[in-house]
Amino acid sequence: MPMIRLTAPAGALTEQGRSRVQRDLAAVLLRWEGAPDIAFFRDQAWSYLVELPQGAQITAEDDAPRFLVEVTVPKGALSERRKAGLVEEATKTVLAAAGLASDDALRVWVLVYEQPDGTWGAGGSVIRYADLMALAKEQRADA
Repeated sequence: MPMIRLTAPAGALTEQGRSRVQRDLAAVLLRWEGAPDIAFFRDQAWSYLVELPQGAQITAEDDAPRFLVEVTVPKGALSERRKAGLVEEATKTVLAAAGLASDDALRVWVLVYEQPDGTWGAGGSVIRYADLMALAKEQRADA
């Protein structure tokens, strides 16, 4: 199951952006992962917002806010095309949540971590990618 984490300096997101960015990023991740848009998969797409205290993030050049989006998915869940789409849409989502323009896109970095099969567990059991694919296929057939 996918997870997404946004790390941002406190106060860097607009009020409206802060209230929506986690659900928006989770939806972006599910869309690019190709999961069925059903309650089960939405419930498993965990989204975190980590806000750093004032002054905890700077660069060697300035102290303008930078944003880190970390995505964890089962290995094989994202093709190169899907990764590219995910990175592009996640970047746009964060920029919108911060009230920034597209020319600030280099302030958003997206790291995609692919978890090897057999190294992901939930509910006390190891979850395998093939099991998730079978479940998604079953859920699509029921829709």
